[in-house]
Amino acid sequence: MTTQREIAERLGLPVHPPKTEVFDLDAGTNTDPKGHVRAVDEYRVEPFGLYLARPLPGHPRLAYVESWLLPAVGLRVSRWRWHPGHESDLDYYLDVVDIDSTPARWSTVDLYLDIEVRTGREARLLDVDEFVIAAKADLLDTATAQRALETANAAVDGVARHGYDLPKWLLHKGIALTWRGHPE
Repeated sequence: MTTQREIAERLGLPVHPPKTEVFDLDAGTNTDPKGHVRAVDEYRVEPFGLYLARPLPGHPRLAYVESWLLPAVGLRVSRWRWHPGHESDLDYYLDVVDIDSTPARWSTVDLYLDIEVRTGREARLLDVDEFVIAAKADLLDTATAQRALETANAAVDGVARHGYDLPKWLLHKGIALTWRGHPE
């Protein structure tokens, strides 16, 4: 019997297993989905999540990333610094993720759905097509797919209800983010 995944691959649809990242606090490293181990400039653990900041060597558009892993809301919230000439009006990029953690090691599994937030203007849900293909290809079980959709919808709705102000929505949920020493 042919699986949904085999059908998607035969049709040339962009199907891949969920991407996993590892954050090793003791080693001060971040292992990206391709297995590249990168040095992290800063890790900070707060009761609501994990902060990390690191350069993005070799990336054509992005120079630096700062992210928060927020288990209570199922999100990785990122801000980027751009290489000159590649700037964007994007304020925050949210990945819908499952997060697992121990005191020394955190990991995420990307659930395909992403959200771009432009403060005061919009929260745009992305990669729905990729999510649907992954779900149909049985790369996500039904419960995980449902949780991912609920997480994405709650985030878009929450940000919208707070005037498209992500920090304001998160603060309403008891999460106060700081970025390289700057509270929001």
